Amino acid sequence: MAKVTTALLVISILILNSCRQKSVDPEAANPPLQDTVAAEDKKETKKTDTVIIEKEFLYDKYTLEDTYPYKDTTRQFQWEKIRAGLKTIDSMQIEHSSWGILQNYRNNNGEAPLVKEYHRNVYKRISDNYEVERYQSVPLYSVQDTVVPERYGRDGALVKLIKETDSTKFEKVETIYFPGEWLVPRKYVKKIADSVVFSNAIFVDRVNENIVTLQKNGGKWFVRSMNPVTTGLHKPPHQQETPLGMFVIQEKKYKMIFLVDGTTETGGFAPYASRFTNGGYLHGVPVNAPRKDFIEYSASLGTTPRSHMCVRNATSHARFIYDTFPVEGTVVFVIE
Repeated sequence: MAKVTTALLVISILILNSCRQKSVDPEAANPPLQDTVAAEDKKETKKTDTVIIEKEFLYDKYTLEDTYPYKDTTRQFQWEKIRAGLKTIDSMQIEHSSWGILQNYRNNNGEAPLVKEYHRNVYKRISDNYEVERYQSVPLYSVQDTVVPERYGRDGALVKLIKETDSTKFEKVETIYFPGEWLVPRKYVKKIADSVVFSNAIFVDRVNENIVTLQKNGGKWFVRSMNPVTTGLHKPPHQQETPLGMFVIQEKKYKMIFLVDGTTETGGFAPYASRFTNGGYLHGVPVNAPRKDFIEYSASLGTTPRSHMCVRNATSHARFIYDTFPVEGTVVFVIE
């Protein structure tokens, strides 16, 4: 009788422990950055549940508080989304992987083929069902169909390279900002050096019109700056909003020359420009021709969208980004 009682007690304890283990949800305290961010492997998630963020500014001009007044409202830095984005960066680097950038700036790698379903948007440009335009984009083919692409990938998007295809024409990739595995013609994929570690991140907030820069060191993410910006304005036919997504800084220009809308006439330049997608740059205050000297600050920063896809900063802050955050080693998130 004593043996039976002891056995029942052991079974009861095992059942109780099992129920307790099943009730733990490792994702509950850390929601994804966006609904479109790829789901993370649970084993990886456990290793990256804790994202430590500390403020240690390297640039301290025009610094904003976590929350601050704007007209009759309050604006903020969306730390939950920022933390989730950093968690995505940490999780994707747990195991060694090869990374690439989708590239087709100004259709330099060839105009992308038409996708299966497309339409003309309000800018009268061909777009897929996810409102990604054909111009300057990359075709993403289903692994079951390499004849007609399913959708477009934005120039500058970060992708994971999957070594499971023997195709000489296609690179198999996994997209990070939205889930999926795709085949992409090799000419559209720029491979990132294996030595690159993503320890630099920039978050641009289209709703609150602000920007935060961070660097990882010793297991912690350090906030380097918190500043006002101006993002792109949705105003056809020339001005366009800054696209949401997860990108990589691809190139830098000391002076980015821009044209007068609808013409081939030089309109001026934007200083310290760091390009992350299509014609979208992080840059300083634009200088209209014939003026040639830099402008440090504009009262419009931190107010409402008004640029042409780009993200305007105080010029000294744009220079800080230009000097501090490396090409192909800095992830840029555009959130809202």
